[in-house]
Amino acid sequence: MAIIEDRRLTPAHGILGRDKDRFLSEENPFEAMMSRFDRAAELLDLDPGLVKVLRQPEKQIIVAVPVLKDDGSVDVYTGYRVLYNTSRGPAKGGIRFDTAVTLEEVKALAAWMTWKCAVVDIPFGGSKGGVNCDPEKMSLGELERMTRRYTAAIINTLGPDSDVPAPDVNTNERVMAWLMDTYSMHVGHTVTAVVTGKPVVMGGSLGRREATGRGCMIVTKEALNHLGLAVRNATVAVQGFGNVGSVAADLLSQEGCRIVAIGDRHVALYNADGIDVQKAIEHSRKHGSLKEFTGGDKMKPAELLTLDVDVLLPAALENVITTKNASQVRAKIICEGANGPTTAPADAILDEKGVFVIPDILANAGGVTVSYFEWVQNRGGYFWTEDLVNDRLRDIMCRSFANVLDIAKKHKVNMRTASYMLSVERVSTVHKLRGIYA
Repeated sequence: MAIIEDRRLTPAHGILGRDKDRFLSEENPFEAMMSRFDRAAELLDLDPGLVKVLRQPEKQIIVAVPVLKDDGSVDVYTGYRVLYNTSRGPAKGGIRFDTAVTLEEVKALAAWMTWKCAVVDIPFGGSKGGVNCDPEKMSLGELERMTRRYTAAIINTLGPDSDVPAPDVNTNERVMAWLMDTYSMHVGHTVTAVVTGKPVVMGGSLGRREATGRGCMIVTKEALNHLGLAVRNATVAVQGFGNVGSVAADLLSQEGCRIVAIGDRHVALYNADGIDVQKAIEHSRKHGSLKEFTGGDKMKPAELLTLDVDVLLPAALENVITTKNASQVRAKIICEGANGPTTAPADAILDEKGVFVIPDILANAGGVTVSYFEWVQNRGGYFWTEDLVNDRLRDIMCRSFANVLDIAKKHKVNMRTASYMLSVERVSTVHKLRGIYA
């Protein structure tokens, strides 16, 4: 295992506001994320030394993950875990299995988790992890062996008081169960609080699976109310129909919104009268995608992003709204269910168009909030009802939306900048109080 301290300057390093976008690569998620941080740091007038501290991940780990395949051969995958900042509490962040996993992506996601936890004011720092692999080409046994070997490789950072993983892209409750069991076997006793997003029978929280999508629903309603738009019959397009997108679509339809478009990696569907979300979910679960679903007219997935709707909810992967298509976006509200769906240079275009963006670090914070609830329940050994989980989630999401909106109005900035200002201020305040250990 190699622990790498990466102190190389990114193209945007140290540039606070001036001509920053011309240095940015829309393909580099870490640069994009840090450009938003730089803008918030500039508006907050942070001490330059503190800016340097907050721009660097605390720990970056790269590990080799050898896996014995079912046919007796061996493959070796590359795994990552980045702890970005733990000043406010244990690191918190998901683990993803995907061929697109890179160190730059994991660094960006770990930083996003830091700001996300701070914006909703829960006592966690930010981390992220992943293995560069194609889980669709692996058997269940191979997936389990990879999960356990990866867990063993990063086990020195894991723990309820140090680093608490959760599900992310292509990982789920089953993967978290393997992770928890592997950690518990190493320490010699069961430790439920080492991971969240577990099966309920293993100490998982009721409401956790729906939490990210529910959080998106809550802040979308808040945004509609803020803009004076009726929730009932508000038109919604959802890009990405995995856990977050499907749950958000279902809950928004239950609130009276009209889901006119849905899409996954294979196909997008449009129905002006509204799509039967429950039937779409059943079809997707049964067939693994929305292909062959007959509840709407087919269109190219990219076309979904530019529909004339009240709400666009991108809930897939990063960088789907860029300078190439931002000018064509016609939604009044964008609720970012995914992490980093909008590139930094595209923000300015959306601002000029007057699109109200609920940024990812606020919009999809419902998942980490209920992960926090799960961690609390595990630590206390006392479990809550689903209604209590949902009520407490609603309180936190509504309060956080109001806090960000107040900053946006006060400083005359958009919601993304306001979210970063709130979160960066909270993290930097703790750093100033704790000081620099020397």
